[in-house]
Amino acid sequence: MLPDFNRLKVFYAVFTQKSVAAAAKELNITPSAVSQALNKLEVELNVLLFTRLHKKLVPTSAGGQLYNILVPFIRDLEIGIKQIKQAKQIPSGMIRIGSPIEFGKSYFPGIFASFRKKYSEVVFTMKLGDPSEIFPMIKSGELDFGMVDIFLTRDQVFEDFNIYSIEPLINEEVVLACSKIYYDEEIKGDHSFENLASKEFISYQRSSLTLRNWFKYHFNKFPVALNRVLTVDSHQAVINGIKNQLGMGVIAGHIVSSDIKSGNIIPIKTAKKNVINKISLVQLQDKVPNLTEKTFINYLKTDILSSGRSKQFLNIS
Repeated sequence: MLPDFNRLKVFYAVFTQKSVAAAAKELNITPSAVSQALNKLEVELNVLLFTRLHKKLVPTSAGGQLYNILVPFIRDLEIGIKQIKQAKQIPSGMIRIGSPIEFGKSYFPGIFASFRKKYSEVVFTMKLGDPSEIFPMIKSGELDFGMVDIFLTRDQVFEDFNIYSIEPLINEEVVLACSKIYYDEEIKGDHSFENLASKEFISYQRSSLTLRNWFKYHFNKFPVALNRVLTVDSHQAVINGIKNQLGMGVIAGHIVSSDIKSGNIIPIKTAKKNVINKISLVQLQDKVPNLTEKTFINYLKTDILSSGRSKQFLNIS
């Protein structure tokens, strides 16, 4: 069991001040209280921490060991408390953010860098993952907030959805696409339900819900069965599968906009507009953001709106 922390504080003061009287003055308690706390700590640890020589205290080997253990703890504690207090005055400390994998990799490093030019005391931790990972981490307090893609074709269900504050910030165009070679050999310009449903697919989930709901959105009906040649949890792996002629997959169009414009990847169009995936800012409903979080969230929103990022993910196909 850990020893009483108040007694450790007394021990640390006695060790650094070299006397009971000086330690008592620093701690604003009586010398008698210092001696009692020190004696109780020695009983608790079952070891002598000081050798008493008249009015002088000489640390024992055990006392020296305990002091060396406490030094980094006390130092980090002082720094941490200073940062906590400082965070109320200026943005500082760590912000923990969750993000969709591809969006996080392409967008956040740049905004972190520009934000730190203004607020150099702020550091970041970023978790890249799907909503099924990000939502629970926000709920448990492991993340301060997150950017989550609330894709209408996702099959995750969250029991406590109402505990979150969800603010859509970016609309991301989502397309069903394949390589030009696959398109020329298999699709051949026929975008009918019957032709498309009979081809090969790259899927995110075992249930193929992403693909099935793409068909539901565009044709108002589900395929009875889909020929899934690859099931994978990585958006980039789906794109690579498409480029290697494995079949068709649902992807964020802006990530492959250059391939679409060059004709290497072909989006499958229908009479309807493309599916829109909403990337939203998610926080706990009752959480009160600190100054650092508020400042970054406002910076994030301003950057998205002023830079045109809220529109750059649209009209790419």
